[in-house]
Amino acid sequence: MHGIGRSKGGRTTKIHLVTDGKGRPCVMAISPGNTSDHKAARQCLAAMPAAREVIADKGYDSASLRQWLAERGTVPVIPPRSNRKVQYEYDKRLYRERNVIERTFNRFKDFRRIATRFDRKLKTYMAALCIVAAIIWWL
Repeated sequence: MHGIGRSKGGRTTKIHLVTDGKGRPCVMAISPGNTSDHKAARQCLAAMPAAREVIADKGYDSASLRQWLAERGTVPVIPPRSNRKVQYEYDKRLYRERNVIERTFNRFKDFRRIATRFDRKLKTYMAALCIVAAIIWWL
């Protein structure tokens, strides 16, 4: 499998990333671009010890993920999608900390190979992501 799926933007890949408070990557996963974000979130978060809060964007909004996080004793800081019937409350002040994750993604995309995905094979692309993650930890 190449980890590439068709979405509105064409043939794409999604990188799912769990970082610590300093923006250092801890868990990475790749999924095809046409899959929902919340499906990969559970796998990524299960690889980490339970945290007090999980900050994520609207793509990770799902009732099953919220329930799973509550069972772990984690508070989801995820804004609800606009078409959701039940609009959940979330800590908007804490949600501003999500910029740490966005800055980490920008560091990954400083490497042209990651931003453009020249690699055909999923293993090769993941290896490049791991090398970049090690560089980010190092710096």
